[in-house]
Amino acid sequence: MAHNTSKPSNNKQSIDNLKTSGFERRLSIAKTSLNIGRRWAGNSMSGIFLDKNTRAKRNQAFMEAQANYVVEELGKLKGSVVKIGQMLALYGEHVLPPEITSALQTLNDDTATLSWPKIEQTLRHTLKDKLNELKVDPVPIGTASLAQVHRATVIATGEEVVLKIQYPGVAEAIDSDLALFKRLLKVSNVVPQTRALDAWFEEIRDLLHHEVDYKIEAATTERFYERLKDDPRYVVPKINRTYSSKRLLCMTFESGVPVTSDALQTLPHERRNAIGQAAIEIMMQEIFVWGEMQTDPNFGNYLVRISDDENELDKLVLLDFGAIRQFDENLLMIAHNLLRAGYHHDHKAMMNSMTGYEFFETMSGKVRSDIASLFLLATEPFSDPDSNPDIPSDCLDEQQRYIWANSKLHSRISASATKAVQSFEFNLPPKEFMFISRKFIGAYTFLTVIDAHTDSARLVKPYL
Repeated sequence: MAHNTSKPSNNKQSIDNLKTSGFERRLSIAKTSLNIGRRWAGNSMSGIFLDKNTRAKRNQAFMEAQANYVVEELGKLKGSVVKIGQMLALYGEHVLPPEITSALQTLNDDTATLSWPKIEQTLRHTLKDKLNELKVDPVPIGTASLAQVHRATVIATGEEVVLKIQYPGVAEAIDSDLALFKRLLKVSNVVPQTRALDAWFEEIRDLLHHEVDYKIEAATTERFYERLKDDPRYVVPKINRTYSSKRLLCMTFESGVPVTSDALQTLPHERRNAIGQAAIEIMMQEIFVWGEMQTDPNFGNYLVRISDDENELDKLVLLDFGAIRQFDENLLMIAHNLLRAGYHHDHKAMMNSMTGYEFFETMSGKVRSDIASLFLLATEPFSDPDSNPDIPSDCLDEQQRYIWANSKLHSRISASATKAVQSFEFNLPPKEFMFISRKFIGAYTFLTVIDAHTDSARLVKPYL
């Protein structure tokens, strides 16, 4: 969740109360379920006499309308319901119908802000008299589904900090929200109820409970701070433990511009290349050195601090360490082997590296070969240009660096994935792979947006 230097516009609706009590949320969702049930029955009845094609078309349109209605109702609730929807949109492509995924993708963090008196009451409850030591700006600089961010000054020292304030009742509502969400999907008939779906809900429950515990996030932020404090390319906020607790996070205010800012687009190309290289290098360290990764690919989790002096490095500001996943040795070994096979663009080595998960073991030879080709395509930016004749000629610059903006990699991977998936009894990929691939898609997009060229040898050689 970005804390940017610019003030937000004040035209966002402000609300005095969140529906965080179990009763209100159940009522809200029960009403939604009832309406859906009614609509569903109506649609089935009125479709009896239509031919098969017309009925299929009409059912799809109905499904889209249903999905949009569900999402609109959920958006009014804030809290973990919104987050659950977002996570399902991110990771649910293989479990959910496309109509649902695309509707869920519209669930937006940037909803109404909780009014200042309510936030102040929450702060007073958490900090007691310590609140008097802070001067807090009542206008938030960021809102999300689980928390709101306000700038503040520590009166005694003049230090500028930000407070990430969790909405009251949000953490306690997670389990009931998940149950409600599952019920909603059941009633709306939009999703086949499978074991895979249950497994995903368990995973989301686990992630959410992690994400609302700011003591865990504070410790993670401190780990990343220590790891990166001597690398001039990165800035990690410093946690202020005096004003932090399980539901409140206080850290240094770090200035920067959003990834999508015009100021970034107008930087000289080599400086943008350096920012892109830094963004992808940290991802490699997360997977291959530290074994833990910030899995949320949202652009809002980064800012860029542009240097006034062109001889000094621009810095990548890393903001949010809530959605962290730790990976075990087994996964890291497999990932290493996949990366090595990708770097050398070796199809046989790629097939041999695909092991250690039921997902791989149940594939036939043909499917295994198709999936290996898919992985080779996905690792194209990390491959040695001398070993990979398949890199399109307009994707390398004169220094043999990879040009992300020309690669259309995401759409090429999607097309290839669709083909691979159709060719076998699809099993859900291991969730760790889903997290990593999501993060990579976020990075692909980031590097494309800033039009970065990256050097694959520099990225991959340290990990071979």
